[in-house]
Amino acid sequence: MTETAATIVRLCTQRGLSVTTAESCTGGLVSAALTAIPGSSAMFQRGFVTYSNEAKAEMLGVSPATLQAHGAVSEEVAGEMAQGALRAARADIAVSISGIAGPGGSEHKPEGRVCFGLATQAGVETLTREFGPLGRDGVRRESVVQALDLIANAIEG
Repeated sequence: MTETAATIVRLCTQRGLSVTTAESCTGGLVSAALTAIPGSSAMFQRGFVTYSNEAKAEMLGVSPATLQAHGAVSEEVAGEMAQGALRAARADIAVSISGIAGPGGSEHKPEGRVCFGLATQAGVETLTREFGPLGRDGVRRESVVQALDLIANAIEG
């Protein structure tokens, strides 16, 4: 995880790119991983922790209709979160995360389901991962790894 974060900071700094985050179930852990790297201030200005639906709507412009129709843990919401963060931070790359870290979940949205969004000026991609019941810390850790990989792939791709 630290190696990927260091690569992101190095490549973004070299290429003049900026990254932002929109996090829910990870509570800022992706931002923390990036800002733990010396020199990260050259490519990371801000991140958004939007744990509640209200915060997602107010801070990122996620549509209340999307939240109601699909729920917070959905690719639709993750996509809007990423787009909103990209716009609000005026960044080049935005990653978003919304999931069920546990304990708990439901038949339709089980523990370990996490939805990701990646936004750039070229558009938005979304992804759902089923990490399974790894426990809260495990799901959050795997979510950070996935988010960092998405950012790294966007830079290198």
